[in-house]
Amino acid sequence: MTDTSLEGAVALVTGASSGIGEATALALAERGATVAIAARRRDRLEALAERVQGTPPLVIEADLTDRTQAEAAVNRTAAELGRLDILVNNAGMMLLGPVVEADTAQWWRMLDINVKALLYCANAALPHLLDAAQDGPRNVADMVNVSSVAGRTVRRGSAVYNLTKHGVGAFSESLRQEVAGRHVRVSLVEPGATATELRSHNTQEIRDMQAQRFAGVRTMDADDIADAILYIVTRPWHVAVNEILIRPTEQAD
Repeated sequence: MTDTSLEGAVALVTGASSGIGEATALALAERGATVAIAARRRDRLEALAERVQGTPPLVIEADLTDRTQAEAAVNRTAAELGRLDILVNNAGMMLLGPVVEADTAQWWRMLDINVKALLYCANAALPHLLDAAQDGPRNVADMVNVSSVAGRTVRRGSAVYNLTKHGVGAFSESLRQEVAGRHVRVSLVEPGATATELRSHNTQEIRDMQAQRFAGVRTMDADDIADAILYIVTRPWHVAVNEILIRPTEQAD
C-alpha cells in the first residue's frame, strides 16, 4: 500500500528533546511535514532543530505538566504554522519500584507527565485536528499516543507506571470511538524495551535489575518506534492503525 505524503502537514511532537520524540520529529520532517517540537530542555530542542531537514521546526520550550503551557504549545503550533494535522503525545516518564514504602512523589510526577500532560495536549489539540480532518488535503488528522507494553502487561514493581499506561490505552480507545466518524484517527503505540533515557531516571538498584532482565536481548532503538509512528500517520485516509504493540524480537514478556 502506497504511503501518503506529509507535504503540507503540520505535526507537534511532545517530549522531543530525546529518544522516541526526537527520532519521530526527524522522521516526520524527512517525509515532508513541518514540525513543532516541545519539551522542557531548550538546548536539546535547538540542537535537534539544526538536524531537521526541510522547513525549520518550531521550537517550543514548555513544561507540559502545566496546563497553561501545554495549551499554549498546541495553540502556538496552530497559530504560527497555520494548522495542526498530527499530534504525537510522546512525553513520559518511567519510575519503577515497589508500592510498599514508596517515594510517592515519584507517583505524582508520573501521573503529571504520563496522564495529565497527555490529556492537556489532547484536549487542546482536538479542535485543530477536527478542523484539519474536515478541511485539509489529507482528509484525515492523527493523534498518536505513545504508551508502553506496560499498558498491556502488569509486573511487580511497576504498579503506578502500569496504572498510567493502562489509563492512556483506555483514554485512547474511548476517544477513538468518539471521533472516528469525523476522520480523526487516534492511535496507540506500545513499545517494549527501547534504548532511551527512560531507565536512567530510576535508582541504581532498579537500573541494575532492568539490565539483568534484558541481558542478552537486543533492545529496540528510538528510530524503530519512530518508524512505527510514521507508518501510522502515512496510511491512506480510510485506513486507521488503532494500536501497535512492538517488542524486541527476543523480549518474551
